[in-house]
Amino acid sequence: MSVKQVSVLVENENGKLAETTRFLAQNGINLRALSIADTENFGILRVIVDEPEEALRVLKEGGYITKLTEVLAVSIEDAPGALSRILTVIAEADVKVEYTYAFLGTRAKGAYMIFRVDNIEKTYQVLAAAGIKTAEQTEMF
Repeated sequence: MSVKQVSVLVENENGKLAETTRFLAQNGINLRALSIADTENFGILRVIVDEPEEALRVLKEGGYITKLTEVLAVSIEDAPGALSRILTVIAEADVKVEYTYAFLGTRAKGAYMIFRVDNIEKTYQVLAAAGIKTAEQTEMF
């Protein structure tokens, strides 16, 4: 029910993001989705990849500070109000959304939203009860 996301600390300096993505490419890691949030000194690069454990391994071997995080992937309609409906279900369940980002899937026509929430199991259950489809790691690629 959950998806594994790899997070990497990247120095907030010219060329460091390019260096990090080049390192991943040179090690055969294909980025499927990404989000980056920055602060004054560093950014947090969050990526969804085909093989998250392998990405984590090569990044650690390359000296990067990284971790694996469980997130929820939700299939989202291309229609007005689709995101609002999902967020309303989550809010009514009293689940905190820490962050979210979207990407297009390759197997199915449509998009996915990635949600980092404070209670994945509860969120999965309330979304399923509302008829909102979640996705596994392998379904999205």
